Amino acid sequence: MWSAGRGGAAGLALLVLLLAFLVPGGGTSKTGAGLVTCGSVLKLLNTNHRVRLHSHDIKYGSGSGQQSVTGVEASDDANSYWRIRGGSEGGCPRGLPVRCGQAVRLTHVLTGKNLHTHHFPSPLSNNQEVSAFGEDGEGDDLDLWTVRCSGQHWEREATVRFQHVGTSVFLSVTGEQYGSPIRGQLEVHGMPSANTHNTWKAMEGIFIKPGAEPSAGHDEL
Repeated sequence: MWSAGRGGAAGLALLVLLLAFLVPGGGTSKTGAGLVTCGSVLKLLNTNHRVRLHSHDIKYGSGSGQQSVTGVEASDDANSYWRIRGGSEGGCPRGLPVRCGQAVRLTHVLTGKNLHTHHFPSPLSNNQEVSAFGEDGEGDDLDLWTVRCSGQHWEREATVRFQHVGTSVFLSVTGEQYGSPIRGQLEVHGMPSANTHNTWKAMEGIFIKPGAEPSAGHDEL
């Protein structure tokens, strides 16, 4: 059985504030305009299955019982926004480009929980469960993901992988589809090897520039 909790008012307020900056024609600087930066809020598309990384205040009915993470086709769902943050020791100053090989936390904006994985089986494919964990952006060491990409920095137009620091699995989608109460959403899980199921691309979002206001990299909501 799945269970639902209460949404985070603070996360909703943050999202409303950030989306106020997301307007058509928003300017970007020439320097680093095509890079994903620390503090940015964005949606992530699995390029193979064409779904966006998603979470919501619905808990798994098995495994850890933590908040579920799925993939959705809709591009306009506010529950698909994630904020790029550094580890608990910092290391990701606002507005600086995210480096390839850097460990980051992905915090779900509306619920304040971090993208997380651990040694529980995922409910549909029996891969490694991926959940959302913590309170107000504070969780534990199993919230850290290394950005795997080519070159020096994470480029918005490039595909990247997210490899879990603690267990080495890659954030993946292989097409398994849930029934009620989240019918049509796809399972997101961890897989031990890099393959076509774990490539992701930055999509709609607000990309922070150093010493400036957020810039609208995409205006499609």
